[in-house]
Amino acid sequence: MDSSTAHSPVFLVFPPEITAPEYESAELSATTFSTQSPLQKLFATKMKIIGTIQILFGIMTFSFGVIFLFTLLKPYPRFPFIFLSGYPFWGSVLFINSGAFLIALKRKTTETLIILTRIMNFLSALGAIAGIILLTFGFMLDQNYICGYSHQNSQCNAVTVLFMGILIALMTFSIIELLISLPFSIVGCHSEDCDCEQCC
Repeated sequence: MDSSTAHSPVFLVFPPEITAPEYESAELSATTFSTQSPLQKLFATKMKIIGTIQILFGIMTFSFGVIFLFTLLKPYPRFPFIFLSGYPFWGSVLFINSGAFLIALKRKTTETLIILTRIMNFLSALGAIAGIILLTFGFMLDQNYICGYSHQNSQCNAVTVLFMGILIALMTFSIIELLISLPFSIVGCHSEDCDCEQCC
């Protein structure tokens, strides 16, 4: 073999690297996030907080119902109308269950749990609407509930203010619960939106 041939360098030609354009992945991610509405993103990221608020409102509504248990004293011949309707008790059950389902959905996301959460929040929204209507009747029927039966006018005004304050608090809880439950029951979230690893 010729010496010049033995010592000549050998050049290897490799094909150029094939790289995927970066804009395709960017477009894909943009398309994925564009399918989520801002309201869905809000519910997905704040699901545990919203559920905790619902449970808190349910507990406070139940507590006010317990307070009404002690109003059947002389000279008051009956319970307040809102207590007779039972709203502080069945309304609180709906609120607490809605919040519990939201927290459970935050921890473990399944399609069945998503459907049950939306149904529970829809029922909670209906309960809040019914509570607002019942509380409106309560304001009209029981505005003179205490002073109308009490002969001690020096104390009845202060107690009436306290009683009306409880009704106003219940009305506030019901309105906020409606604003929470109704959008979630309509919009809801998808399984990829409710993933607990993405919604910290």
